[in-house]
Amino acid sequence: MTVEAFLAGPYVATLTTLRPDGSPHVVAVRFTWDRQAGLARVLTVASSRKAGNLAADPGGRAALCQVDGFRWVTLEGPATIHTDPARVGEAARRYAERYAAPPPNPPGRIVIEIAVDRIMNLNL
Repeated sequence: MTVEAFLAGPYVATLTTLRPDGSPHVVAVRFTWDRQAGLARVLTVASSRKAGNLAADPGGRAALCQVDGFRWVTLEGPATIHTDPARVGEAARRYAERYAAPPPNPPGRIVIEIAVDRIMNLNL
């Protein structure tokens, strides 16, 4: 299996951001990977801790790690928050395609985009 095939599967990942005190905040998320754009996208709400961490450190780094048994891929890079309806809509479209179901649509939905500049993997 290739990294691209693995990242297309219906898995979840952990998203790691840093709290203002520097400690890691790790949470399970669904995400999408756009290889051509080099972007990983995570839908969430503006009031979430992960969004708050990134808002407190504009351009701060984030990491997504998808694991299945002894195979894993980590996508890492600077993360930004977007509220633009077109960007949120594109993230929702890609989510529905990957997970074969539309994402939740709570009030205040935003997208976190990670400009991936480092990819690490094991057993792929």
